[in-house]
Amino acid sequence: MISILLSSSTTTTLLPSRPIYTSNPPYFSTKTTRIRHFNVSCDATNGDQNQNHNLSPQNVQTSQGKIDRRNVLLGMGGLYSASSLIPDIAPSFATPISPPDLAKCSRGTNLNTGEPLDINCCPPIAKYTDYKLPPVTNMRFRPAAHLASKEYIAKYEKAVQLMKELPDDDPRSFTQQAHVHCAYCNLTYEQKGDPELKLQIHNSWHFYPWHRWYLYFYERILGKLIDDPTFGLPFWNWDNPPGMVMPDMFAKKDSPLYDPLRNLDHLPPALADLNYAAKPSDNSKVIQNNLTEMYTEMVRGVSKLEDFYGAKYVVGSTPDPGPGTIERGSHSSLHVWVGQATKSGEDMGNFYSAGQEPLFFSHHINIDRLWTIWRKLRGSKPKDFNESDWLDSSYVFYDENARLVRVKVSDSLDQDKLGYSFQEVDIPWLKNRPKPRVKKSKIATTSSAPRADSVFPVKLDKVVKVLVERPKKSRSKKNKEEEEELLVIEGIEVDSAKFVRFDVFVNDEDDKPDEIDKAEYVGCYSQVPHKNSTGVKSKIRLGLTELLEDLDVEDDDKILVSLVPKANGDDITIGGIKIIYAS
Repeated sequence: MISILLSSSTTTTLLPSRPIYTSNPPYFSTKTTRIRHFNVSCDATNGDQNQNHNLSPQNVQTSQGKIDRRNVLLGMGGLYSASSLIPDIAPSFATPISPPDLAKCSRGTNLNTGEPLDINCCPPIAKYTDYKLPPVTNMRFRPAAHLASKEYIAKYEKAVQLMKELPDDDPRSFTQQAHVHCAYCNLTYEQKGDPELKLQIHNSWHFYPWHRWYLYFYERILGKLIDDPTFGLPFWNWDNPPGMVMPDMFAKKDSPLYDPLRNLDHLPPALADLNYAAKPSDNSKVIQNNLTEMYTEMVRGVSKLEDFYGAKYVVGSTPDPGPGTIERGSHSSLHVWVGQATKSGEDMGNFYSAGQEPLFFSHHINIDRLWTIWRKLRGSKPKDFNESDWLDSSYVFYDENARLVRVKVSDSLDQDKLGYSFQEVDIPWLKNRPKPRVKKSKIATTSSAPRADSVFPVKLDKVVKVLVERPKKSRSKKNKEEEEELLVIEGIEVDSAKFVRFDVFVNDEDDKPDEIDKAEYVGCYSQVPHKNSTGVKSKIRLGLTELLEDLDVEDDDKILVSLVPKANGDDITIGGIKIIYAS
C-alpha cells in the first residue's frame, strides 16, 4: 500500500516584469493547512514488491511485460481531485483532464536547460464550485471588429480600462485574466492523477472548448464592469478580405486596446498573413493565400473530427499530442504576425504573455466563430466527439463575481445556451477550392527523390522531398466516404521556445513555396513560441482524399511529398511520414 500526502501549502514568487498579486486576495483565506492521507493499492501483479509510484514517463514494467502508464494511472485518475483546496470528490477511474490543484501551480521549468521560468502566472487560490449556466435573458452580440460602431468601441474601451484599473490581486483584473492563459499553457499545473506530467491545453482536442470558456468569462467580466448584459467581444474577421487588416480600434496609441509590444510594421493598412513566414510578393497574393489557407483548414483537411480538433489528450498523456488544422495554421501564424516585435515574441507572439494583448481576445473570438461555422458545415456528420474523456473534461475559471468555478467541455457545445451570437458576414473561402497547377502529374514516377522509409528522422534545414507509398488506390466513392486518406507527419520535434513553420505540398512541380493558392498545397505546421520547452514529439494529419481527386492521381501508387521549412527549419526534426486511412 502507498500512503500519499496532499497539502495545501504553497509558495508565491513575484514576477520581475509583470505585476502579479502580492498577497492573498480579499475574497479567500488560505491560512489553514489541511492534510489528508489516501491509501492506494498498487498490487498490479502477483507478489509485486515494487511499490514506487514514481512511474516512468512512457510505460511501466510488470511481470506481464510493458504496459502503457495511462492504464496504471486509471485507478488514480480522481485521487488528486480530493486535495484540500477543492471539494471532496471520490476517486474516479475515468481519465478526462480535470481542474488542476491551484496550490501546486509552479513557475514551470525550461526542459532544455532545467532552469525555472522567469515568470509566475499562478492564480489566487480558492475552492471551486460547479458552474451552472444562467438562463439566457439577453443575448450577447459579438460584432465584426472592422464594422463596429463608434459607440460600441467607446463602450469596449471603457470596459477594458475598468478591468485594467482593478487591483492586480483581483482575479477579474486584466493582469490576472492574462495569467489564466499563461498558467494553462506553460506547463505550470500538474495533471491531476499524474503529477509527473504537466497540463497543456494547446495542441489537442482541448483547444476549442478551453478557449471558449476563457472568452466566455472574460466577456462576462467586461459586461458586468460596464453594467451591460448584452456586451459581446468583437471578432477580428481575418478570414474575410475586408477584415484582414488589424482593426483600427486596436491601433490607437491612446486607447486601452493598444499594446506597444506588437510588430509595428503590421499596423493598418498591412494585411494579416495567415501564411506568415512565406513572405508573399504583394497584397493580392496575401489575400489569395489567406483564402486558400482557410479552405484547407475548414473544408479540405477536416473530414475527421481529430483533424479539426486536434489529437486526444487525457490523464497520462504527454503534452502537445497534435494540433488541429486551425490551431497549427492561421491561429499560430497570426499570433506571431502580431507579436513578433521582440526576439521572444511578446506579447501575442508568446503563449505566456498572449493574454496581455487585447487583440488576442478578438483573434480567438474569430476562432470561436469559425468553430461554430465548421460545426454547421458538418451537416448530418458527427459534429463532436461523443467520448466521456472529452465531454467530461473540466477546467476552472473565475467568473464575473470573482468566484472560482468548474466548467465541463460538454456544457460549451451549445452556443445558444452560452448566450451569445455573432454578426453575420461573408465567408468567401467557402467558394475558394484551389485549382491544381498540373493535373495527372507524373512527377511521382519520374522523381529521383528517396523513399520516405529511407530518410527519416531528418532535420528540416532545407526542403525535403520524399516518395510515399499509397497502400490503397483507385478507391470507390463509398470507400472515400467511409475512410479518409491521410498523410501523417509524425515525430515532429521542435524548439518550442521559437516560432517554427513548415508547409507541405504533394506532387508540386512549381517549387514556389511562397505560393500556396494551388491544390498541391496540403497544409502546414506552425507553433507559437513557449517560454518553456515541452521536449515531446507531436504529429499532424493532412487530408488527401479531395486533393488527390483534384490532382487526378488517384490511380497512382505513390505521391511526392515536399516539406518546405518557412521559419527556423534548423529547429525542426521530422521522425517519419506515412499514409493511413481513418474511418
